[in-house]
Amino acid sequence: MGRTLQNTMINLGLQNACDEAVYQLGLDMEELEEIEEDAGLGNGGLGRLAACFLDSMATLGLAAYGYGIRYEYGIFNQKIRDGWQVEEADDWLRHGNPWEKARPEYMLPVHFYGRVEHSASGAKWIDTQVVLALPYDTPVPGYMNNTVNTMRLWSARAPNDFNLRDFNVGDYIQAVLDRNLAENISRVLYPNDNFFEGKELRLKQEYFVVAATLQDIIRRFKASKFGSTDSVRTVFDSFPDQVAIQLNDTHPAMAIPELMRIFVDIEKLPWDKAWDITKRTFAYTNHTVLPEALERWPVDLVEKLLPRHLQIIYEINQRHLDHIASLFPNDVDRLRRMSLIEEGDTKRINMAHLCIVGSHAVNGVAKIHSEIVKTQVFEDFAELEPEKFQNKTNGITPRRWLLLCNPGLAELIAEKIGEDYVRDLSQLTKLHQFVDDDLFIREVAKVKQENKVKFALYLEKEYKVKINPSSMFDVHVKRIHEYKRQLMNCLHIITMYNRIRRDPAKLFVPRTVIIGGKAAPGYHMAKMIIKLINAVAQVVNNDPMVGSKLKVIFLENYRVSLAEKVIPATDLSEQISTAGTEASGTGNMKFMLNGALTIGTMDGANVEMAEEAGEENLFIFGMRVEDVTELDKKGYNAQLYYDRLPELKQAVDQIKSGFFSPKDPNLFNDVVNMLFHHDRFKVFADYEAYVKCQEKVSELYLNSKAWTKMVIRNIAAAGKFSSDRTIKEYARDIWHVEPSDLKIPPPNEPRDAGQDKTPNGTAA
Repeated sequence: MGRTLQNTMINLGLQNACDEAVYQLGLDMEELEEIEEDAGLGNGGLGRLAACFLDSMATLGLAAYGYGIRYEYGIFNQKIRDGWQVEEADDWLRHGNPWEKARPEYMLPVHFYGRVEHSASGAKWIDTQVVLALPYDTPVPGYMNNTVNTMRLWSARAPNDFNLRDFNVGDYIQAVLDRNLAENISRVLYPNDNFFEGKELRLKQEYFVVAATLQDIIRRFKASKFGSTDSVRTVFDSFPDQVAIQLNDTHPAMAIPELMRIFVDIEKLPWDKAWDITKRTFAYTNHTVLPEALERWPVDLVEKLLPRHLQIIYEINQRHLDHIASLFPNDVDRLRRMSLIEEGDTKRINMAHLCIVGSHAVNGVAKIHSEIVKTQVFEDFAELEPEKFQNKTNGITPRRWLLLCNPGLAELIAEKIGEDYVRDLSQLTKLHQFVDDDLFIREVAKVKQENKVKFALYLEKEYKVKINPSSMFDVHVKRIHEYKRQLMNCLHIITMYNRIRRDPAKLFVPRTVIIGGKAAPGYHMAKMIIKLINAVAQVVNNDPMVGSKLKVIFLENYRVSLAEKVIPATDLSEQISTAGTEASGTGNMKFMLNGALTIGTMDGANVEMAEEAGEENLFIFGMRVEDVTELDKKGYNAQLYYDRLPELKQAVDQIKSGFFSPKDPNLFNDVVNMLFHHDRFKVFADYEAYVKCQEKVSELYLNSKAWTKMVIRNIAAAGKFSSDRTIKEYARDIWHVEPSDLKIPPPNEPRDAGQDKTPNGTAA
């Protein structure tokens, strides 16, 4: 979520009033804002997307709740020591959190372990361990519409009789100390991005958020006029018309068997009725196609932790496979491929398959990604129910990612086309009329320059490095991962360095290359990549032959509040994943909206950015998905590129020989070995095209006016990438709710008696 103060002031229309009031108290608002800790309760783009969605849902007047876990420790703080990443705990609640309100009156029990007893009256899950879920509510204000939604985060608490109820003559002190075991559930965020780690505590977290949330939703449904009761039990027929649940990846997939357990075991609905309601309630968003990221939980672990849920999953699978067998008799391989259970050394539950079978809609997050989902990853399922599969291209909230972080540009745009674009970003197309307006061109360039100077000052203060604000700010910030190819950027840096040294007199367009991002603590290769970048920076930044022509900076502890500083100052945005690996990306959109040009592959939302702005207004290079597939068929041989490209050979040899690690020449052996022998992401295959494309970038940068005109064309084409547009599509195609433009009257004005506070329709 990042910081909340400034976002709240902007959405409430109070920023100027607050700035002024604080100034009159002799304080500086910006200094105050810097004191707030980031709420870093997720990893990379997935968690940030959820935050943007909450902002858009409130702005569109949807009755929506965001549910998650109130981690005591969020994503780790990254320190760089001697070029290595070191993790520190993110004690973000140390000074309290003024934005949250604990709601003990809504505390709910969550059960684990135990066993299942079957009887005439049905299944009973008994002898369980209970953990309490305590909700904390954070307000989510819409933009200037007096709507305030809720983000409800669950914290784990041990019940007061924890470890004391069972014939425990034992140690009272130990029993109280053991309360930590239960409360550890919400202690810390698992810091993996695009990687599955099958740990018991993680599965506990996933079920914890799901079980508490579903109880909360059902409580609210029963209390509403729709949960009409016939003295004995609630009629759930209208449930899917009143409730839509969007699964953000497979992490909350246990919600599907949990809702079935509630309907069948507790509410005593017949299976077929329960299953129909469940399917119509859930929809699933897929966020990655990397096989190592797909959740595959061991059956043994689920059986121990959630025995009843395993039985329900088996029943879902049995009926699912029976259906497939009836359509494709004797096709045993199809049954194996489509089963929710994977046979092997350890039997596993494929959570993506569970989500597809248990949902009425499945979507990818960019056109190209949704195609890959349909035709490759889940082709058997798409063949069965093609109408279930959709695309919803991701977006970003223009409130945080333009108004808040780039007020200079936001104001400049408002002067030209009015202020309405903040709620309807498609209006940015009106900027096309000013692409040849010399004054506007100069003003756009001036705002960018001011942002660069401000960020250069920040870097000087934080990193004690002097950088040249007129150099091109070439920025690559995102989680560190092999598929994102920070290594390819690194090879380009080394290539530029070698060119400067080879011919110091030759004209060179000065660059400041900024790379930032966190590596998962257990991801060895990603940590080596960080060390390599820092080792290269050490050499480049201290070579007198290079001077101020080339500077390399690794940005420590990249997070939302740092993104808000670096993105407005960026000239060149690096979006260089291997085609077919980045589901969408959202950083790409933030840079586009803030007046950076993009160098990128035809991957994720880059494809649609090029479609909107015209491919000639992005620096597109490298293999397309088809080329990657073709290369896989014939076999990728890294050695071929190394032998054919002298500059690539030179750069790799320098890494290999210890040019960048003289004290330990073998330091980067693992990296070099990977690049030659098991590089799944084919860095060498795109190196030549990348370097050539970078030469085009430098050439255009020399012509400031032509560069800025291209910037304006990009900003004018960024309207599609508002999360408001994304959420309108979810609302229309999946949730079946109508956004409302109605501004709720402020509390000091009387309301229309006839005006219904929540328009009819689903709560998402």
